[in-house]
Amino acid sequence: MFITIFVVLDHAEAVARRVGEPYGTLVLTFAVTAIEVSIIVSMMLHGENNPTLARESVFSTVIIISTGVVGTCLTLGGWRHRKQAIVRQGTSAYLAVLIALTVMTLVLPTYTQTTDPGTFSAGQLGFVSVLSVLLYASFVFAQTVRHRDDFVQEQAHEVSMRTALHENLSVGVLLLVSGLIGIVMLAEQVAAGVEDTLVAYQVTQADSIVGAMIAGLVLMPEAISAVRASLNNELQRGLNVAMGSACATIGLTIPAVAAASLLTGRGLTLGLPAADAVLLALALFICSVSFSTERTTFLTGMVHIVVFFTYVFLIFVP
Repeated sequence: MFITIFVVLDHAEAVARRVGEPYGTLVLTFAVTAIEVSIIVSMMLHGENNPTLARESVFSTVIIISTGVVGTCLTLGGWRHRKQAIVRQGTSAYLAVLIALTVMTLVLPTYTQTTDPGTFSAGQLGFVSVLSVLLYASFVFAQTVRHRDDFVQEQAHEVSMRTALHENLSVGVLLLVSGLIGIVMLAEQVAAGVEDTLVAYQVTQADSIVGAMIAGLVLMPEAISAVRASLNNELQRGLNVAMGSACATIGLTIPAVAAASLLTGRGLTLGLPAADAVLLALALFICSVSFSTERTTFLTGMVHIVVFFTYVFLIFVP
């Protein structure tokens, strides 16, 4: 499976180079989001109803990206290049969208009164899902059309490679899609097997472990791509890949999972427990502080990594 992931990464980056930025980062973002949606929906329909799996997977994705992936990018890039520049307008836009989406989908259900704590009614779930899609679509429009310059970091050595847009692009897209289908099939088998094993051994944190595993598997291509960009002193591109995935995960995965829940009648619990909500708030607050200036260092990244290790520890020792 890991070989397949690296092959997909190579094809995704080849396609990204041909279509240019910021469209290139969207290719990998949509690809990874499609994987995650497929796995979560498949596992929701696997065996007994598992209402918290989607919540744990989406929460894990946001935490892993905002602390682990971002922290690694800032730390390694800062260590190699001392200081790295970012486009503050672009990172601020990512954070604004991410904060709004996470609060609406992962925090608000805990405080609504129509149904049990942590859940939405059918009307509330549909309403929030539509708003999530609209907000993410508005963000993509701003990123690719209206305010494209806010998400592109100028490089002195940058050379346009879009002159190679011919049949090779079609081949690359075809190979990318084929690889994604392979990852979906493999990940579904692995995740389902792990879930059954944890349930059989009565592991209390089974949902958290499976959710973190799904997030880790599907985010591996984006994480590697983001770290590579940071090491190449293209930190903004790395952040586009990482933070874009977090926004897409909530903006697209939650509505897809909500639709599956409404159509199949299976329960869906989205509200986070208090400890997870605090950790999420901490991760987003640190991001807002880290990206408040136009320069980052390795110390900035170390703060994110500390929070990431706290998240991993609490999975096994809640």
